[in-house]
Amino acid sequence: MQRGRSPGESRSHRIKVSDEVGLHVVVQGRVQGVSFHCFVVRKARSLALKGYVYNLPGGGSVEVVAEGDRKGLEELFDHLNQGPTGSVVQQVDVSWTESSVDYEDFRVVYRMPVDGPWNNISWAV
Repeated sequence: MQRGRSPGESRSHRIKVSDEVGLHVVVQGRVQGVSFHCFVVRKARSLALKGYVYNLPGGGSVEVVAEGDRKGLEELFDHLNQGPTGSVVQQVDVSWTESSVDYEDFRVVYRMPVDGPWNNISWAV
């Protein structure tokens, strides 16, 4: 195995730590009603990440979309696996993407837009 690459990762798909990348995570379990939003927002902001956290319909899962440097995103991912006191994280689904949206900061989203640009989202400050 070569240094600097994950097993099976081709040289053309290698992502440098300094590259801006995206992280999409769905955390399932007892993650609503336990201050999960605040937990995620505090950590993401401390890591200078941008994106959002959103309660998915059904009450048992939270979506986190974050962008920034890979090292910070990996730290956020580790944090999401633990969850705040009172939460029970049962499953964490993750996918890595290229950075695609220019978020201003990291926020809680209370309502997803059905159509139109991201600036129609109801944001919490």
